Amino acid sequence: MRHRPRRGPDPRPLTRPARLRPGARVAVVAPSGPVPEDRLAPGLAILRGWDLDPVVMPHVRDRHPEFWYLAGSDEARARELTQAWCDPSVSAVFCARGGYGALRMVDLLDWSAIRAAGPKVFVGYSDITTLHEAFAARMGLATLHGPMVGALTFLTDERTQESLRDTLFAPESVRTLGLETARTMVPGRARGITLGGCVSLLAADLGTPHARRSARGGLLLIEDVGEEDYRLDRILTQLLRSGWLEGVAGVALGSWAECGPYEQVRAVLQDRLGGLGVPVVEEFGFGHGTTALTMPFGVPAVLDADARTLTLDEPALI
Repeated sequence: MRHRPRRGPDPRPLTRPARLRPGARVAVVAPSGPVPEDRLAPGLAILRGWDLDPVVMPHVRDRHPEFWYLAGSDEARARELTQAWCDPSVSAVFCARGGYGALRMVDLLDWSAIRAAGPKVFVGYSDITTLHEAFAARMGLATLHGPMVGALTFLTDERTQESLRDTLFAPESVRTLGLETARTMVPGRARGITLGGCVSLLAADLGTPHARRSARGGLLLIEDVGEEDYRLDRILTQLLRSGWLEGVAGVALGSWAECGPYEQVRAVLQDRLGGLGVPVVEEFGFGHGTTALTMPFGVPAVLDADARTLTLDEPALI
């Protein structure tokens, strides 16, 4: 039996930035952890091969003098992201890597200046989840959960590269998303606005002044890395207890790298999410896996758990 799409009080779609054109100037920033040069250089070469003009912000290669896990001071990382965004010659901002640190600098960004500069393409995942949420809440901007310039998956996996390139230059060609690995966990169809990222970062945002109050009416796309099953249980339970998952329309699950045997992780996901009464698809093909599809956030779409697809109502970029 086919299920009719579930509808909730959909949040409004977010503002979509313009697609990239050959020759576009793009800025590379490091909002979180430091990026090794042997990862950064080949990533930049890929972008140049797409006829983009990547500009590495001056302190991307910095390391914090005390905290090895930060790419320079919080103030410097925030200042460079603000400067990159406010440069009128820059069409997109790409993150060099994730790691940890976006939570420390997100409130130091000059959001008034960023809003005044207008919409641009923003790409990243992992720790960059914090910034996806911030751009959605503070600017109303749709963003791309896609590979970082220095991410190993971006450097080595052709399908990951193709997914990002097609989304950037020909977004109408990637309206239906999902890898062949995808499986139905809970059947059904749902319509909503896409959101998500690393589920631990979504939980870390709870209770902060500018955080999204709930995922109501949304299609939640979540994944994570390095979180053992009991920690994922705690994270999901926190989201449930806070009411953040009330009214969510559907859920797509990406990769769970370094989280332990998948069947154990799957049991937790099914236990915590299966009772929501909404469609759920697993192994969808985004996040920290061997292939990382680019997933637009802030775009209206239909999640079909039976067909194991996410179909965008409109292209990710205009």
